[in-house]
Amino acid sequence: MKVPVAIIGSGNIGTDLMIKILKLSENLELAAMVGIDPASDGLARARSLGVAATSDGIEGFARMPGFTRTRIVFDATSAAAHLKHDAFLKDTGKLVIDLTPAAIGPYVVPVVNLDQHAGARNLNMVTCGGQATIPMVAAVARVANKVHYGEIVASIASKSAGPGTRANIDEFTETTARGIERVGGAAKGKAIIILNPAEPPLIMRDTVFCLSEDAPEERIAESVAAMVAQVKRYVPGYRLKQAVQFERIPASSPVHLPGVGTFSGLKTSIFLEVEGAGDYLPVYAGNLDIMTSAAKATAEWFAQKKGFA
Repeated sequence: MKVPVAIIGSGNIGTDLMIKILKLSENLELAAMVGIDPASDGLARARSLGVAATSDGIEGFARMPGFTRTRIVFDATSAAAHLKHDAFLKDTGKLVIDLTPAAIGPYVVPVVNLDQHAGARNLNMVTCGGQATIPMVAAVARVANKVHYGEIVASIASKSAGPGTRANIDEFTETTARGIERVGGAAKGKAIIILNPAEPPLIMRDTVFCLSEDAPEERIAESVAAMVAQVKRYVPGYRLKQAVQFERIPASSPVHLPGVGTFSGLKTSIFLEVEGAGDYLPVYAGNLDIMTSAAKATAEWFAQKKGFA
């Protein structure tokens, strides 16, 4: 039996998630699509596909016949809106999967720590940059004794950054940096996002730098490759752009990061590309695709592990 789920947010992310569930999921049944704009393409598309929809927001969702039986709710709105939605859903017994930077619940990156939060009520999907890069930091951390510093640079097509993304740039950098630390395992994290206006639009690119204790380069490269393969199971367009690069920094000539500290050891550089599946969004919008894919993978895991009978 499929688990009934609902999506709050009928914009690009919510609509892409809807298409993925309808097209690919063997465990999830989309019971409702919830928005606030009666003219949104997402709501129109939902109705055309036979999905119950409302433009009356979460209050309208609560009046829908499918509200009671819905077990998982995806929130694809904004950080500010999610605070209201989470409070509304808090005592309903529904699992909330948060695709905004609100970070009320624990950070979740499916291939890294999903099994650690099986009892959580609200799960935060960090950010698009976090979903793409935190697995790489974790891949280094599980080989090296300690990752002193992890820095990521996410470059996305300007056209793939809608009003929600642009309004939450500060939250993106702060949330991603915390995710690098809490989930990736780095003692200190930093995140940078670049909105690239190039035409034609460029596919999402991510660069990951880790400064760690010395460790065998071959083992780190193998760990990174294994992690890439795991992510590709739910994000087929996730790939390394080139071989992992290493640089040994001797104690006699350490690097100094202002406000962070002085380090020696091993610098690992990882270069990624994330191509979208093109389900609803353009293939260059891998930044949005990895969020919806990670959220779907999270719900699938709960549907299989917990049953939600």
